[in-house]
Order: sequence, then structure tokens, then C-alpha cells
Amino acid sequence: MQDFVNENGLSFTNINDSSGEVFARFNVPYQPAWVFIAKDGTVTTRIGVLSDLELEQELNLLASN
Repeated sequence: MQDFVNENGLSFTNINDSSGEVFARFNVPYQPAWVFIAKDGTVTTRIGVLSDLELEQELNLLASN
């Protein structure tokens, strides 16, 4: 996993959830997946690849709340 992060220059937090505990908590059936947690604790889970624009939109939503 770390090789993938390094090769793709990912600068955001990635986790190794080998036990599956975090995936289960946020209903993530497989990777790639994104979990966005708002200040109020609201969780949005997106499964699959996000384009730069889609990621920016999700982050803007979080910033505006």
C-alpha cells in the first residue's frame, strides 16, 4: 500500500485497515473509497475513484458546513 501512495504522490491520509474494523465502521466494502467526516460528525462515504473535481467538490462541501 505504501508503495502505491509513494508512486502516486498521495498527500492525504491513507490507512492500512488490515483488520477491516475501520472499513466496517464506515460501510466501505472495498477500495478505493473515501470517507468524509463533517465537523458535526456527519459521514459521507463515496466508493470508487474520484476525479480531482469531485474531490474538490466534496472538500468544498465540508469547508462550507
